[in-house]
Amino acid sequence: QVQLVESGGGLVQPGGSLRLSCAASGFTFSSYVMRWYRQAPGKGRELVATITTTGRTTYVDSVKGRFSISRDTAKNTVDLQMNSLKPEDTGVYYCLAYIRGTDYWGPGTQVTVSS
Repeated sequence: QVQLVESGGGLVQPGGSLRLSCAASGFTFSSYVMRWYRQAPGKGRELVATITTTGRTTYVDSVKGRFSISRDTAKNTVDLQMNSLKPEDTGVYYCLAYIRGTDYWGPGTQVTVSS
């Protein structure tokens, strides 16, 4: 079965960096677009970054120039490198795979940016 597991979250000071990773299994990873979402306290989920099967990337405006999404098809992982973190980046970060009409989510990893 499809499984996504995020890791790498934690507490970081403003201006710091974190690298999130999502380990995927149960499907042909190289054939699907992968996305990172986040959910801030009291808000809905927001699409943060997308990477296509050919490596094309897109980002929400608020993270452009600070975040970078990448994928490793040998390891079946999709990473999110987050630099120059701000308090407003705080939230639970999820990876998503949309496979044959179904959204598959991981359980999420908490990112807290605070001094």
